[in-house]
Amino acid sequence: MPPVGAALWRSLRAHQVYGANTDVGKTIISTVLCNAIQRQNQQAAFLKPVSTGALDDADDRHLRRFGAGTLTKCLYQFDDPVSPHLAAKDKVVRTPSITQVRKLILKQIPRDDDLLASIHRTLSGWARSDIDFALVETAGGVHSPGPNGNSQADLYRPLRLPIVLVADSRLGGISSSISAYESLLLRGYDVSSVVLFRDEYYQNHEYLRDYFKGKSIPLVSLPAPPPRPDQLDASSQLRDEEAMLNYYQKSAKESEILRLLEGMNEKNVKRIERLEEMADRARDLIWYPFTQHQGMKAKDITVIDSAHDDYFQTFGSSETKSESELRPTFDGSASWWTQGLGHGNPDLSLSAAYAAGRYGHVMFAGAVHEPALSLASDLLKTLDNPRFTKVFYTDNGSTGMEVAVKMGLRASCDRYGWDASHEQIGILGLKGSYHGDTIGVMDCSEPSTFNQKVEWYRGRGHWFDFPLVKMVDGAWKVEVPNEMKKDLGEDAEFSSLDSVFDLAERQNSATALRYKEYIRRTIEDLVQRQGMKFGALILEPVILGAGGMLFCDPLFQRCLTDVVRDHPELFSNNAPAPKQSPSWSGLPVIFDEVFTGLYRLGRRTSASFLGVHPDVAVNAKLLTGGLIPLCTTVASEEIFNAFSSPEKSDALLHGHSYTAHAVGCTVAVDSLKTMAKLDTDGSWDKYREDWRTSSNTSNESSTPNVWSVWSQGLLQDLSCADSVESVFAIGTVLSISLRDAEGGGYTSNAAKGLQQKLAAGGDQFNVHSRVLGNILYLMSSVTSKPENLQEMERLLRSSLA
Repeated sequence: MPPVGAALWRSLRAHQVYGANTDVGKTIISTVLCNAIQRQNQQAAFLKPVSTGALDDADDRHLRRFGAGTLTKCLYQFDDPVSPHLAAKDKVVRTPSITQVRKLILKQIPRDDDLLASIHRTLSGWARSDIDFALVETAGGVHSPGPNGNSQADLYRPLRLPIVLVADSRLGGISSSISAYESLLLRGYDVSSVVLFRDEYYQNHEYLRDYFKGKSIPLVSLPAPPPRPDQLDASSQLRDEEAMLNYYQKSAKESEILRLLEGMNEKNVKRIERLEEMADRARDLIWYPFTQHQGMKAKDITVIDSAHDDYFQTFGSSETKSESELRPTFDGSASWWTQGLGHGNPDLSLSAAYAAGRYGHVMFAGAVHEPALSLASDLLKTLDNPRFTKVFYTDNGSTGMEVAVKMGLRASCDRYGWDASHEQIGILGLKGSYHGDTIGVMDCSEPSTFNQKVEWYRGRGHWFDFPLVKMVDGAWKVEVPNEMKKDLGEDAEFSSLDSVFDLAERQNSATALRYKEYIRRTIEDLVQRQGMKFGALILEPVILGAGGMLFCDPLFQRCLTDVVRDHPELFSNNAPAPKQSPSWSGLPVIFDEVFTGLYRLGRRTSASFLGVHPDVAVNAKLLTGGLIPLCTTVASEEIFNAFSSPEKSDALLHGHSYTAHAVGCTVAVDSLKTMAKLDTDGSWDKYREDWRTSSNTSNESSTPNVWSVWSQGLLQDLSCADSVESVFAIGTVLSISLRDAEGGGYTSNAAKGLQQKLAAGGDQFNVHSRVLGNILYLMSSVTSKPENLQEMERLLRSSLA
């Protein structure tokens, strides 16, 4: 089903009521607030998404009785007076309306998404009418389970309504109230106000008033309601109702309540005003990365209010008062390739908060803390490379690759007796590769738009052109550049993506022999005839990201690695004969897995697609699930030993102040565990099944080696569209190459049209995407729901129709 967006209207001040505990008086506070609104000649409404217990005691009925004309609604009313996750199990559910009660036998528990959609539809309907103020009241405490057993704090998070927190006035209430507040804060809620009953003995309201004043959150304390009679006969029930009516009439007139409501209204107005001016202010104040600002307008800037799972909640001034000011926007770049476990992931947020509370940040040189040690150990197990023994920490992919280049060049110079201060040592790589924006790794890429006007750039190396994997008109192809066909042969067609990656079969082919001979001759010419020296082979395995989502034939990358390792004599006359792993041979092989590693392509490592164990590998982005920057450069013992000597100057003198920061390491440990679990617990079985049944494999019962969250059917359809040149998908990545009469490339505008259609979106959501010239790519998280991606696929098809 379509995603549920955050809820924000100009005409409707909607808030969610959470309790610090059970039985703290949420419904009484809600009734007071609604009474106060009604007495201001405004219309209030009350929504109880899930209620349990006897119908006569239902909270919406209480509001109907004492709410002075408040409109009420309950979505699900369960018979048993227990937690919703227990009450919902094979129970009778009543869906009450004002005029009647209908009984239904639920065959299954209402899905969280369905519940959220019902809430959003109800609020939207009220925004269309004359309702001015609405409360959505939860059941029990902040972490009381919803019908499916999920904490309410997580269940209702996509709506991100401002919170009225009903604090606990009883013994222990200070602790439970502050704990509830912190739980909401960790999940990105805005607590608008705090309300509780006065208790002259415990005086929690006095302590909490000072506490929340320091947070700039107003607190209102009300007199406790009259106690209920022990036994309710007709006479005592009438007296009880009269007492409650008097209580509500008096409380609704309290000046503190009136000021509170005025403040809630003001916050709603100011929130929208802030969102309205953000784009203009950003245009004036911010210098954006990878952006030409000439002609840039405020409307070109996406205003993000919050994010949850795969979606931003973006601001767009609504044309009618029934529309929410916020719209769900699919994060099509997976927040520029970092997003792995969903925005606003509460588990990762809690991990980060724990580490921040335990350590803050502590220096790392010559010291160690548990998160850094645990991550190093876990990462080595995850990468499963027998060469790797050492983990070096940096802050992001670019600096991690800087370290990798230092490692590779030092090891080569040490082995071959080269002096880099007197001779230039370059690298071998692939055309279109890009390893970051710091000056050292920028020199490891061929001349391009990225570096042509960087004054310090001095491209140092040789970059091979290579065959590309793509789907064209429904068929998988390996397409050889025209200028290479004399050496490498013609294009080839494959029955499935699995067969492209069947390197055990393809390595014995005539194509593999041609690849190797071409690579060997090229290196021989560069070294022996042109006098070049190379200190490392650097590859982005499988997909070259920033260069334009270039899907390299895995056989070519495997052959390139094999030639470098099997022929060390190509690089130096005194090169030793090839050695068995873990010793490096020829050149140190460095894999830049910043983009493609850690399940981005559906596997723990992208190196595994090639069957290669590199000597150095760099991981970032998905390392922390998309929450916080951290990078690791992992190396072999032999690479490490190249820096070992009695001289301090021989050490790897690289680092930064936040090296191995405890917050990032703690989050990364949990991120790796979560992704490893997803790999084995069946979470991706539906995707794998689609690619198994759609591929022409001889063994239909086997799990395919290569799969994607994007369906085979989508690729077939897109690849046949008139405006599409080619497509591919692997893991979470989908790439669409649009036809361009001028040849494409990074400066092409061919993908802009599709980008604009996705940005316009449909009725339910739109898509924020980025383009690389004539390439539009989309990425999901590894936790993306199949139903969300199905909606995305429908939008893509219609946008290219």
